[in-house]
Amino acid sequence: MASHRPVRVRFAPSPTGMLHLGGARTALFNWAFARREGGTFLLRVEDTDTERNSEESLRSILDCLRWLGLDWDEGPEAGGDVGPYFQSERGEFYAQSIARGVEEGWLYRCFATAEDLEQQREHARAAKKNWRFDPTSRGLSQEDSDARAAAGDSFVLRFRVPDHEEIGIDDHIRGRVVFQSEEVEDWVAVRSDGNPTYNFVCALDDAAMSISHVIRGEEHLVNTPKQILVYRALGEPEPSYAHVPLILGQDGKKLSKRTGDTALGDYIAKGYLPQAMFNFLGLLGFSIDDATDVFTPEELIAAFDLKRINKSGAIFDQDRLHWICGEYLRSMSVRDLAQAVLPHLQQAGFLNCAMDSAKTAWLEQLVAAFQPRLTLLSELPAQAAAFFGEVPTPEGKAAKALAAEQAPVLLSAVADALEGANDWPPQDVMAIAKPIAEAQGVGLGKLMQPMRVALTGSLGGPELKDILALLGREQSLARLRSAVPKVS
Repeated sequence: MASHRPVRVRFAPSPTGMLHLGGARTALFNWAFARREGGTFLLRVEDTDTERNSEESLRSILDCLRWLGLDWDEGPEAGGDVGPYFQSERGEFYAQSIARGVEEGWLYRCFATAEDLEQQREHARAAKKNWRFDPTSRGLSQEDSDARAAAGDSFVLRFRVPDHEEIGIDDHIRGRVVFQSEEVEDWVAVRSDGNPTYNFVCALDDAAMSISHVIRGEEHLVNTPKQILVYRALGEPEPSYAHVPLILGQDGKKLSKRTGDTALGDYIAKGYLPQAMFNFLGLLGFSIDDATDVFTPEELIAAFDLKRINKSGAIFDQDRLHWICGEYLRSMSVRDLAQAVLPHLQQAGFLNCAMDSAKTAWLEQLVAAFQPRLTLLSELPAQAAAFFGEVPTPEGKAAKALAAEQAPVLLSAVADALEGANDWPPQDVMAIAKPIAEAQGVGLGKLMQPMRVALTGSLGGPELKDILALLGREQSLARLRSAVPKVS
C-alpha cells in the first residue's frame, strides 16, 4: 500500500515566471509534510517549455524558496539518486518509456489531422453534445500503423484509455473521488514533434522518483485519472493524493493580479519578513488549532496533518498578513532588525556608506525608536526620512500646527531651554516643555505638536526624547529655530 512506503514528496515548478503564492504554499505544505513524517522533500524542475523557460525565473524560484526557509533533500544544487531533476535532461528516459508504451500497446499512433478533429467537433455541435475525441485510429492494425508512419504521415501518440474501468483515489482532503474511464478520452501523450506532454512525463517522473504522496493544487484534480492510468500501465504503485483548495482573493474569486500581488517576489521586495510570510502561508487552508495564529516552523511541522487542510478555498487576507508581519517584526532583536532594514534604507538612497561602529549604533537606535510602529521593513525609509536629510514640508494638520499663532514664541522658548540643558537628550523633555506652555497660557499639546513638526515634519513618530537623541543637539536646535519661517 502507498501509505506504508517511505514518504517522498515533490514540488515541481516550471521556470517560466515568478513563484506564485499558491505555488509557494504548495511547496510549504509538501516540505512540512516531509519533515513531519521524516521523509524526503524533492524539487523537480519542469522545464520542457523551451520558449518560455528562463534562467532568471529558475534562479528567482530557488531564491524565493530559500527566502521562505524551505530546503530540499534532492533536486537542483542538492543532487540525489533519481535525477536528473530537470525534465529537459530526462529525454532518454522518456524515449525508453515511449518505446515501451508503443510496444505494449498502451500508446498508439493517431493520424487524425486538425481537419479531422474539427469535423468531429462540428458533428458534436450539430448533435448538441460535448465533444470528445473519437479514437478511430485505435482500430488500425500494427502493420497499417507502421506503414503510415514509414510513409511520413504525421501522428501523435495517444494513451489507450481502458474501457469500463473505475479510477478512484482516497484524497486526504476531499475524501473518496471516483472517475470512470468513459469520462477520460484517449489523450495525447506525445506530440507530433516527439515531445511528451505534461500528464505523461509528470506520471513517469513521479513513478521513477518513487513519489509516495502528491500534494498539489485542486486545479490538478482533472489530471489525476490520466496520471493514474499511466501508473497502472507501468505496473507501478499509485501515490496518495491531497488536492489543496485554491487561494482566493478578498472578493472570493481565484487570487489574481486584479486584486493584488500574486508573486512571492513582490512581497519580498516590499519588505515582508520571511518568518511572517511562512506563518501566513501556513494558515491559508490549515490551522494548528482554533487559537494559534503565530507559530514557528517547528510548531507547524509538529502539528502538520494533511487531514487538517480545509476543503474550502482560503481567503488571502492582506490585513491578517500585515498583522502577522508586525508581530514578527516587533519581536525581532534591534540588531537583527537593523540588518534586515538596511538594504531598504540603502535602496532609498540613505546610508550608502561604510557602516562603522558609530553608524551601526545610530542605525540600531533609529530602528529601536521606530520598531513599535512598523509592519513592513520597507516602511522605515518613508517614516524616517526626516533623519536622513531635510525636514519634509509639513502638510494638513501638521502644517496647521506649525502655523499656529503661538508657534514661533513656543518653539523659540523651547529651543532656548533645550540649549541650556546639561544632558542630551534631556532625561525629561516634558519637565522642560511644561513650564513654557504654562507661561504662554496654552495646553502642553499646543507646544508638543509644533515641536514634533519642526523636528520631523510630522505629528507622529517616535518619542520626542528619541527624536532629539537621533538628531543630536545641534540639528535639533537648528530645526526648532528655523521651522516657523518654513510655513509663514
